[in-house]
Amino acid sequence: MISVLVANMKGGAGKTTIATNLAAAFACNGLSTALADGDRQGSSLRWGKARPSSAAPVALLDWTRALEQAPRGTARLVIDSPAAMRATRIEELVARADVIVVPVVPSVFDQDTTAKFLGKLTAIKPVRKGKRPFALVQNRVRKRSRATEQLEAFISSLECHAVGRVPDRAIYPELAAEGRGVFDVTGARGAPLRSDWLEILDFIEESA
Repeated sequence: MISVLVANMKGGAGKTTIATNLAAAFACNGLSTALADGDRQGSSLRWGKARPSSAAPVALLDWTRALEQAPRGTARLVIDSPAAMRATRIEELVARADVIVVPVVPSVFDQDTTAKFLGKLTAIKPVRKGKRPFALVQNRVRKRSRATEQLEAFISSLECHAVGRVPDRAIYPELAAEGRGVFDVTGARGAPLRSDWLEILDFIEESA
């Protein structure tokens, strides 16, 4: 089983969007998939409960109190972390992960919080030793915008690995309300949406 932790201490970074779309991607690729929600807001759990029966199944785990085991035979586990986390909680989730994805959005107000989180993350021994690969993912970006340029400059200053750019599109909240992700969108309409995620998925598969 490959476990993917989606984490950032900053609320509004789009962790649930990344987590649910990764879960849908794995499930649509025929992998037995589970989605663990560690946030008391329960957004990932609501997404999973809204998922239509015709869609590729995603098992749900409530991790707000205890870290339940994924169902036997699970091939991919996606963990949607809470925003506000103590160092001990971060360590606990990192211990259950093989790969870590850190969403960042084009907002100068979020940069300090993201930098502090990365400081805590890289202080954890398995991460520091390179045993838990992690990468930043640009989320809700707009082409040729000043905010996106500032985000790219911020990421460059961190000297952290970055993969993929998830664009700011109205279809994401629309699909989320239906318990679906972009990999559930078939045909020509879905192809450009799915292409935005290929670099992220490649990083996960190659790093785990």
